[in-house]
Amino acid sequence: MAVKRGVASAVVLCVLASVSVSLGEDPYRFFDWNVTYGDIYPLGVRQQGILINGQFPGPDIHSVTNDNLIINVFNSLDQPFLLSWNGVQQRRNSYEDGVFGTTCPIPPGKNFTYILQVKDQIGSFYYFPSLAFHKAAGGFGGIRILSRPRIPVPFPDPAGDYTVLIGDWYKANHTDLQRQLDSGRKLALPDGILINGRGENGASFNVEQGKSYRLRISNVGLENSLNFRIQNHKMTLVEVEGTHTLQTTYSSLDVHVGQSYSVLVTADQPPRDYYIVVSTRFTTTVLTTTGILRYSNSAGTVQGPPPGGPTTQIDWSLNQARSIRTNLTASGPRPNPQGSYHYGLINLTRTIVVSSSAGQVNGKQRYAINSVSYVAPDTPLKVADFFKIPGVFRVGSISDRPSGSAIYLDTSVMQTDYRTFVEIVFQNDEDIIQTYHLDGYSFFVVGMDGGTWTAGSRNEYNLRDAVSRCTTQVYPKSWTAIYVALDNVGMWNLRSEFWARQYLGQQFYMRVYTTSTSLRDEYPIPKNALLCGKASGRHTRPL
Repeated sequence: MAVKRGVASAVVLCVLASVSVSLGEDPYRFFDWNVTYGDIYPLGVRQQGILINGQFPGPDIHSVTNDNLIINVFNSLDQPFLLSWNGVQQRRNSYEDGVFGTTCPIPPGKNFTYILQVKDQIGSFYYFPSLAFHKAAGGFGGIRILSRPRIPVPFPDPAGDYTVLIGDWYKANHTDLQRQLDSGRKLALPDGILINGRGENGASFNVEQGKSYRLRISNVGLENSLNFRIQNHKMTLVEVEGTHTLQTTYSSLDVHVGQSYSVLVTADQPPRDYYIVVSTRFTTTVLTTTGILRYSNSAGTVQGPPPGGPTTQIDWSLNQARSIRTNLTASGPRPNPQGSYHYGLINLTRTIVVSSSAGQVNGKQRYAINSVSYVAPDTPLKVADFFKIPGVFRVGSISDRPSGSAIYLDTSVMQTDYRTFVEIVFQNDEDIIQTYHLDGYSFFVVGMDGGTWTAGSRNEYNLRDAVSRCTTQVYPKSWTAIYVALDNVGMWNLRSEFWARQYLGQQFYMRVYTTSTSLRDEYPIPKNALLCGKASGRHTRPL
């Protein structure tokens, strides 16, 4: 392994020499990660977990706006592996996105070096394994992007800054879950909830009385919306997926699967231990777990029952979602105020309506968007696009409106044009809550409501201070509308964050296209890119 790592490092240095001009002279941060299996016991039974450098969850990535992140990943598993970077926009560089539509998997026993830049971004995000059903075994961790020193932040520096990864969890191994899905069966409900990879009262966070702390909460689970609360403490929301928000105070917060929030919590109660509670939303059986907020001068253990929270109330969650708005006067990654971009005054060039459905195809359970259930080809779409390999995908293989037809299988790619301003409506006619994520972008969540979306629904849009984020929920029998400026050329995954549904087809790729070949618009394929499928044996560019 030492010899391989030395060779890999030499290759990386060559690659870095070539990209330093295009990425600029912003700081570099280097990470060496070894991905292995290991025994974990989060719910009291032994499971095969996916560890990064022996850790479950994986190590946090700490960075600053515009940093270059050089992440060398060694795959010591017995399966191909990829990591994706939820919320990192990969400006002009979708090849590094780490989903199978853009990036060839890392073979067992091999390595790949991701070269990312967190260009013009701040905030709280996470990474996760994107292939197979690896996400059910771990391999995820937090990403934090701090503001540059001269950029004002709209709250004082906290005394501490904690990553809080919450999510539902199965006791079954990821391979068993994948086999169930491959056989055409649905998964049962998850068995429990984890906080930072630990079960009941396993996670604790230390605080000092009178001081304030930042909690970066990400729902890295597989399907469930979760409510987060701290006994006898209020939370002030300050940031959502890279946007500084109005500083609204909440007693509990709904964090839908795939989403990330930053809150400030002040240790202003009598010194003892307090419950942190996470419970499922919109489920018949409510799963709950607890952690501990521990005062340094604690006079005793937790007291009383854990505080209850909302369960199936949709209106409560909808009203909370509408209250989450952008702080227009605060700076984002740049010194200018976030409100200086007047998205509500830009003319729309296209409306895309996406609607999910569930059904059987060839006797097996599948899920679809606009009737198309996505099937991955043997070659990543972006790689095939670069080499102009025919027969991998066809543009227009998914409609931009639901047709109501029966579900069918295809490699769904929707063509969109660079530098257009698009409205996307997520119509959810099913009786479950859904969450959607778009790689490569942040978008403005301009509206959400019950029923069926119509053109008249635009009358209730928030065109002034809607929050800009990359993952949004759609309530049962409801719609959510977003505005997005398509300013990032590439092949970008739009997917359900309900992981079994994503695995069984509820996703597609958006090809943001330009005829330009300028590096100002898109980088060429990385020199160290792995090549697979119909691209095997080809060459990227000379080192």
